[in-house]
Amino acid sequence: MAKGLQGFSWTMLLLFCAIQKLGAWAMHTAVEGPALGQPGDPALLAGGRVKRGWVWNQFFVVEEYTGTEPLYVGKIHSDSDEGDGSIKYTISGEGAGTIFLIDEITGDIHATERLDREQKTFYTLRAQARDRQTDQLLEPESEFIIKVQDINDSEPRFLEGPYIGSVAELSPIGTSVMQVMASDADDPTYGSSARVVYSVLEGEQHFTVDSKTGVIRTAVADLDRETQDRYEVVIRATDMAGQLGGLSGSTTVTIVVTDVNDNPPRFPQKMYQFSIVETAPVGTAIGRVKAEDSDVGENTDMTYQVKDEEGVEMFKVTTDSNTQEAVIMVQKPLDYELKKVHTVVVEALNKFVDPRFMDLGTFRDQTIVRVSVLDVDEPPEFRPPSNLMEVQEDAHVGSVVGVVTALDPDTANHPVRYAIDRSTDAERIFDIDANTGAIVTGKVLDRETAGWHNITVLAMEADNHSQVSRASLRIRILDVNDNPPELATPYEAAVCEDAKPGQLIQTISVVDRDEPQSGHHFYFTLAPEATNNHHFSLLDIKDNTAAVHTRRMGFNRQEQDVYLLPILVVDSGPPALSSTGTLTIRVCGCDSNGAIQSCNSTAYVVSATLSPGALIALLVCVLILVVLVLLILTLKRHHKSHLTSEDDEDMRDNVIKYNDEGGGEQDTEAYDMSALRSLYDFSEIKGGDRGGGLGEGGPSGNPASALHALPQWMHSPDLDFSVFRDYICKKVEQADEDFSVPPYDSFQTYAFEGSNSPVPSLSSINTWSSGSEQDFSYLGGWGPRFRQLAALYAGRRGEEDSEES
Repeated sequence: MAKGLQGFSWTMLLLFCAIQKLGAWAMHTAVEGPALGQPGDPALLAGGRVKRGWVWNQFFVVEEYTGTEPLYVGKIHSDSDEGDGSIKYTISGEGAGTIFLIDEITGDIHATERLDREQKTFYTLRAQARDRQTDQLLEPESEFIIKVQDINDSEPRFLEGPYIGSVAELSPIGTSVMQVMASDADDPTYGSSARVVYSVLEGEQHFTVDSKTGVIRTAVADLDRETQDRYEVVIRATDMAGQLGGLSGSTTVTIVVTDVNDNPPRFPQKMYQFSIVETAPVGTAIGRVKAEDSDVGENTDMTYQVKDEEGVEMFKVTTDSNTQEAVIMVQKPLDYELKKVHTVVVEALNKFVDPRFMDLGTFRDQTIVRVSVLDVDEPPEFRPPSNLMEVQEDAHVGSVVGVVTALDPDTANHPVRYAIDRSTDAERIFDIDANTGAIVTGKVLDRETAGWHNITVLAMEADNHSQVSRASLRIRILDVNDNPPELATPYEAAVCEDAKPGQLIQTISVVDRDEPQSGHHFYFTLAPEATNNHHFSLLDIKDNTAAVHTRRMGFNRQEQDVYLLPILVVDSGPPALSSTGTLTIRVCGCDSNGAIQSCNSTAYVVSATLSPGALIALLVCVLILVVLVLLILTLKRHHKSHLTSEDDEDMRDNVIKYNDEGGGEQDTEAYDMSALRSLYDFSEIKGGDRGGGLGEGGPSGNPASALHALPQWMHSPDLDFSVFRDYICKKVEQADEDFSVPPYDSFQTYAFEGSNSPVPSLSSINTWSSGSEQDFSYLGGWGPRFRQLAALYAGRRGEEDSEES
């Protein structure tokens, strides 16, 4: 055997197992009762019990033992045991020493506690046989199992509840609703303790259950949700295959009957009555009706419609999707005077119809809705509603344009008064007779000023002006021929001097403010004063235009440069009106190709040869040139005034006496000769020099040339000293005569040249040689202090050389 008790006597083990097996079977028989029969009973075998084979290493103990003494489990024994107590038996493993105890001498095993197979089905232990004196193993340790023998102590339980199922109403018999399942904690492999069967305790009139599978089915075919929409069915599960003595458990199953569309809509009433005033606008709701339906959900969705022809014309029905009501609304204006009561047939039908239940009857219903129209005081109504009138523009003031008519629609038929809304006719061009409604002209009409007039006419009850109605009226002013035709523009034409007879000069057209219905037709001819004209001819082209041609050969601008041609234009009337327009013809010079070159009138030439854009560009250019000239003049004047202001500065008069050349670079008290030179008054010199001085003897005879000639005075010492002497004396006299002037005059004497001067003497006083023998070009290298002096002398030297050459 696989895990046999190695080393033990097989004979003894077989004996122990047989005894244990018989004891367990006897105990099981005692629990189940005498009805199970005795061992070997053919009836017991026929009941389905399976014969077990012997297992060498297994012990059995019955669960739920309720005796007062420990329950004997079995015995272990060694072949070497001679019964003298020299061998000690021990066990170890699950429950050893607590649940299971062993007699060390005899090897008997007992269970000291009550066992529950549903908690633990078997225990695994190990057995040992040792020498009591030496504690040595006499046999190898062997493993064995103690199985807990099952008894029917657990009832079936429905663990997945509560159960809720559903089935559609009117389902056929045997329709599956749902399945329930119970579980039994007993051993399903031993006996029938876990074999469960199902049955219906409550609700068996409408439902059945399969005893083996637990499937619940309908038992009738007339389940009606409207009668009962919910059933509580109690299902019982019994173990031991339903035999007597078996344990059982039960559960309640809720079965909901779902709805099908098996009920048609029905109106609670066969007639409904509503009322509404005749002035209710289109779209006004009159009332609501609703057909009842015993179904639920979408099976109650309905649509409503109007069935009679009169109702279809006057009313319409819509469905409120939330309440499933029929909303009856006005579709056409009501009139109490025409009809006081309307009868409407409204039909309701299910939106979703199940064809399986069509044989139950029609799924629609009808009801009658009576609508009473209530009378109200209404304003007058215009009849007929024509809104167009016509009148000629030459109609006299007070002429009748047309008549409007309005009637009170109420049964009282109140008198009507008329008026014009002056906000639409502020100029009071028209008036209306308050009693008759006749519209007349209030002012002289002019189609050319306003061809259409839109006015609003009011009609109101004579005794209640709040009841007023309005009508828009369009008045068209018909045209009469009261405006003569005129030339379209002030025509001007040009003719070449070498023009030939029959040459086209100008095509003219006319305009007329009138608009006759037959269209315009104009006639052209020369005015009577131009009948003796031999220069030009006029041709009527018959399409409301005319052409002017030359009649003779050549024109002469010297003899006559402008011709005025009067043209008479007549319209087609009636009456025929005419006007005279003048065509200006200018004689111009042309080239060989006939292009105009020039005319006597400059304005005409410019207008003929230059476009308006070119004229504007030309004017802009002229304006820009004028602005530039003014800007240049302004800048020059500003510059001149700046120089004059510098010359007019309050300069201190200084009289300087030079006894030597002056100082060098370290001489900081030297006078700037340019200041003295700028104050030189040439007018005074010219006027006061009676000896013919510089003003008369200079090369050019003017003060400017004398100023530039000052460097040349070195060869004429008399002239140089006289000029300075006269100027200084004059200044001294002016200072002496003016007592308000502070003593600004000063005299400075230079007694030595100074030190550190790297250049030779510059004195022109001691230089008696002529200017032609001097070369002042070296002055350009003396630095910035002598730049002005170098420019003065070098420039003068260049001028002399050019004069000599």
